[in-house]
Formats: sequence, structure tokens, C-alpha cells
Amino acid sequence: MRRRPRPPKRRPRVRPDEVPRVDRLWTPWRYQYITAPPSESGCVFCEKSHSTEDEANLIVHRARHNFVLLNLYPYNNGHLMVVPYSHVATLEEAETQTVDELFHLTRRCEALLRAVYRPQGINLGMNLGACAGAGVAGHIHMHLVPRWVGDSNFMTTLGETRVLPEELPVTRRRLAEAWESMNA
Repeated sequence: MRRRPRPPKRRPRVRPDEVPRVDRLWTPWRYQYITAPPSESGCVFCEKSHSTEDEANLIVHRARHNFVLLNLYPYNNGHLMVVPYSHVATLEEAETQTVDELFHLTRRCEALLRAVYRPQGINLGMNLGACAGAGVAGHIHMHLVPRWVGDSNFMTTLGETRVLPEELPVTRRRLAEAWESMNA
């Protein structure tokens, strides 16, 4: 006796005067970042740019107008950011040399991540403004997030846990050494 397949459940129609229900994706791994007190200068990137503690600040490379560092709360191993030294909130506000170098470094970071981690893809982007998702809204920065098939698996979705197999100081050392060898 064969069973008939059940028809897919349909969402009920929403009347114009009703607010539709929205599914939520919880991200508790970002709670530490969200609840951290503001930095002394008001900008964590400005503090890191003025510090000489590159290893402690997870800075991989310093260029003339920008620096490259690891995200302290990464989505994946190798999550890099390219950050201008100048405190500007938009690309429009940044000097042309800063923007040119920022994109040049972004290209270099893409090559670096491909060489060191061999990702199947890379998310690349900026969030300009708090409502666009910028955690540090007043200081532009470019994110590069290496991606692999299955990296957003049940651990992240159901277990509310990120699996990062490599510690940040190890990631920083690997990328900084690879950066230097790319320049040799």
C-alpha cells in the first residue's frame, strides 16, 4: 500500500493589517563583543593602529595608509579585516590613496587566504553605518571571510557554537609569515 505524499505546508496568508512572523537566527557568540565596554579612545581600530603590540593586537601587516588584522570574534579561521589608519566612516570621506591601498591590500589578502587556507569561497564586504551591521560604525573596514562548504553547519545553527579549529595567535602567525614570504 503506497502512501500519498503529503502536500507541503503553506504559510497562511498575511492580511495587510497584520505583521508577519519572522524567523530569528540567534548569534550568541557575538554577545561578548556587543556587551564589551567602549574602548578608551572610543575606537578600537584607532587604538590598535597606534599600538606597537602587533602580535597582541592580531595585526598581520602594516602598510602606509591601512593595516591588516584578524577579527577578534571571527566567523571562520582566517577572518581578516583591512582597516585605514584614518578614522573615517565612509569610503567617500577617505582619501583616494587610502581607498586605493585598501583595495590593493584586499586583493593581497584574498591571495593570502587562498594560499594559506585554501577556502572554497571568500565573503568580502563592508558594513557602512550601524543600521547596515557595522560593529565599529565610525571607522570603515573591509572584511574577508574564508568559506568552505558546510562551514555553517548544525553546530552554528542549532548548537549556537562556532567551531574554530585554530587559535587566533596561530592564525596570525601563519598569515604574517605567509605575507612576508609573498613579499620576498
